[in-house]
Amino acid sequence: MQHEGSIFIAGAAVQWLRDGLGIIGSADQTADLAQQADLEQQLYLVPAFTGLGAPWWDPSARATLFGMTRNSGPAELARAALDSICLQTHDLMQAMRSDWPDASISLLRVDGGVSKNAWAMQRLSDIVGLTVQRSSSSEVTALGAAWLAGHGAGCWPGPEQFAAEREIGQGFHPSVGADQNFQLVRGWKAAVRATIQFASQVA
Repeated sequence: MQHEGSIFIAGAAVQWLRDGLGIIGSADQTADLAQQADLEQQLYLVPAFTGLGAPWWDPSARATLFGMTRNSGPAELARAALDSICLQTHDLMQAMRSDWPDASISLLRVDGGVSKNAWAMQRLSDIVGLTVQRSSSSEVTALGAAWLAGHGAGCWPGPEQFAAEREIGQGFHPSVGADQNFQLVRGWKAAVRATIQFASQVA
């Protein structure tokens, strides 16, 4: 069984670091920065630049940043941006498990620009507690559109054969227990609730 959820801002949070704040020159710099972040600090970026998607569904919410100190800098912001992608995905996985309690979810397939970031993919695997498998192509959406056109023209194989022949990229496996993420996830949910509450009070 396949499931789908919608996150409004994922890789665009990294673009904000580059284009909005100018603290990175390219997206791939976030991996090195995130590894340098002070682990004693726990920043939460709720990237609701265009509202919050599933499972919160609040179009009036706007981005917030929690937990900053005078020592917070580019490294901590980079880590918070990457964490926001992972934590939003964690929210989606929880919602899917709630909607389909009998479904077995053991693998998360990823693509897109952020999937090139090995640090973020390992972090994602640790936070959601699943094997994360990235595609050998970072642009699977474009590949799927090309397949639809080719299949419609009668020159490409059916979906089963196409899926079987598609190359699979690197896999990432959880390296920490779920209990080690408890504080992180609890802080994230508190940050999201505060973001939603703020939006409701100023609307």
